[in-house]
Amino acid sequence: MSSKHYFPDTAANELVPAALRALTTATPHLQLLQADRVVLNASHKQGTVALISGGGSGHEPGWAGYVGNGLLAGAACGDIFASPSMKQVLAAIKGVPGAATSTAGTLLMITNYTGDRLHFGLAAERAKALGLSGGRVEVLPATDDVSIPRSRVRVGRRGMPGHVLTLKCTGAASAEGRDFDACVHIAKSVNEQLVTIGSALDHCHVPGRQNHEAVGSDVCVVGAGIHNEPGAELLTPFPSVPDLIKHLLNRLCDPTDTERAFVDFSDTTDEVVLLINNYGGLSNLELGALTDEVIQQLKSTWGIVPVRILCGVFETSLNGPGFSVSLANFGKAAKQAGLQGGAAELLALLDAPTDAPAWPKTAVYAGPATSLDASAQAADELTRTIAESEDIKVSPTLLDSLIRTACTTAIAAEPRLTEWDMVMGDGDCGTAVEFVSQAILKLLDDKKVAATGSVLTLLFAVIDAVDDMGGTLGAIFGILLSALASQLQSLRASYDAADPALYAKALLAAVEALKGYTPAREGDRTVMDVLIPFAEAFAAAPADFKGAVATAHSKAEGTRLLQPKLGRATYVGTDANGQQPQLPDPGAYALYEMLSGMLTSLGQKE
Repeated sequence: MSSKHYFPDTAANELVPAALRALTTATPHLQLLQADRVVLNASHKQGTVALISGGGSGHEPGWAGYVGNGLLAGAACGDIFASPSMKQVLAAIKGVPGAATSTAGTLLMITNYTGDRLHFGLAAERAKALGLSGGRVEVLPATDDVSIPRSRVRVGRRGMPGHVLTLKCTGAASAEGRDFDACVHIAKSVNEQLVTIGSALDHCHVPGRQNHEAVGSDVCVVGAGIHNEPGAELLTPFPSVPDLIKHLLNRLCDPTDTERAFVDFSDTTDEVVLLINNYGGLSNLELGALTDEVIQQLKSTWGIVPVRILCGVFETSLNGPGFSVSLANFGKAAKQAGLQGGAAELLALLDAPTDAPAWPKTAVYAGPATSLDASAQAADELTRTIAESEDIKVSPTLLDSLIRTACTTAIAAEPRLTEWDMVMGDGDCGTAVEFVSQAILKLLDDKKVAATGSVLTLLFAVIDAVDDMGGTLGAIFGILLSALASQLQSLRASYDAADPALYAKALLAAVEALKGYTPAREGDRTVMDVLIPFAEAFAAAPADFKGAVATAHSKAEGTRLLQPKLGRATYVGTDANGQQPQLPDPGAYALYEMLSGMLTSLGQKE
């Protein structure tokens, strides 16, 4: 993971005011007390309980991003991973419109860390001594972490990202006008029925500070906190995702673990909320896949089907490459809070609207479930039945060998194709070629698409596999093969099925058809640099397939010296001489590898 920053020499605390200015400038209903680094909801409804949170910065969007109607009235922001001072917190209490003079009260909702407890606690006592908020000021620490066993905890569990659920429910309760005691009961009940466990690949990197020693490549951290803590457990060798999720859910749900069974999930009729939080350094794609695995295992292993699923960036650890899983038993929390409406009432608070800029829109659908038409659920295979009189048949053994060897050769080339595309493209060429090649091999093995020797049956099956390939190369191959199928059917009557001229002429015509869909031509450093000259050489001498493949090899190697004119490679930077790295075009080379495999299956070598 890169440790570079756009502000490598900037003191970490200088970034905080800049980020807060940007947030409040972009969100007109928020105001910034710049000297105190306090963000306030300028439209806080007077006479309602004021919720104030905060803590060290570096956890964005927590907590300033949650300031708004229906959530927080204010947030005090400290330096990176450092608690705000008592004066900052007191400035927030005084700054919330009407909060200081109201008797509705103020709740200071924090994560359970020593600095936060001390500074927010001191601010609460000072506020009460000054008679602010009618003397009704209370600190509520979030304690949802389960990574540390009970026997080792003296100051209570750490506050983790799951506590944003507590903030949201309590903020909505305040917005509805519920009194101080009701808000306290809701906050405490949700917190006590909430558990979180984190995992990370490495430490985060703090601008302006020396980086921590990297976590080993074969190590996965479990129990990762939000402040670069080393983690309670180090798993090695690195577990598979299913094994990791199993480990995390055991920590959250196992009722026999007396050291960590803080919340009871054994009653599967309880309404459970799931929150998956990105520590800041994971792609949404990877976070989504992790979430899917959590959902599947919750149902299959624990019988838990969450009634709400929130997935995204809620409380980060700067650019930390990790995530956390939180489960909240809303069924038990509602009973504990004495809510007459039960879990539905608590879920309504979670779902209630807020204009806090960072809170996501929760998807709630109360309409009837509908079934999709079968044609909409999955695309049918784009194949057709070939009449015997219209078919083109060759030796089944030869047909299977040609395609099989082309695929295995392409798969073997994947590491090189990927390496080149990581430099000159987006890194997906090798894996895309490997994926479609494996799919075609599966067709050969499972569906025996070459068993009858039907060239068209095999070709339509391959087209269907290529249609799943995606990317530019997939589209190019898809158009080419579809045009090839049409041309073969048109020329079939004029040639013997074993005559290479049939395939050479059909391929050349298919390439001409492809040109109508892409501006790429020979010399543009694309797959066309191999396809066009190969098709022309093959058409000129159909009996000399070996010579045509040699042309393909020469042209593939020649792409090393070409400057790209199309595609993602055009965005790659140049050196002092205006030159890009001299690497082959991965798409062009992938086609050559396939052709080389076919040549090998014919018992020939270049």
